[in-house]
Amino acid sequence: MAKPMTKTQLVAALAEHMDADKKTAGAALDAITGLITKEVSGGGAVTLPGVGKIYCRERPERMVRNPATGEQIKKDADKVVKMTIAKALKDSVNS
Repeated sequence: MAKPMTKTQLVAALAEHMDADKKTAGAALDAITGLITKEVSGGGAVTLPGVGKIYCRERPERMVRNPATGEQIKKDADKVVKMTIAKALKDSVNS
């Protein structure tokens, strides 16, 4: 498995693709990240065409087990961020 792309590498690749400098590409990436965070934390969803859909899902209160002691513990309801991968991306990876 290849190493994941770092933010610095992503900004450099984005700058090259946009024919812009790294500062502009970094600002664009930060703006997109901020918008996604704001929308998803507010309970909405964001669809990135060709990549997937990022959304927040509520999980109900449930019983979990402490692996060290085997004790059952009640875990409060919480929210988790989920991502559904777009079919186009799945197909490009598998072909």
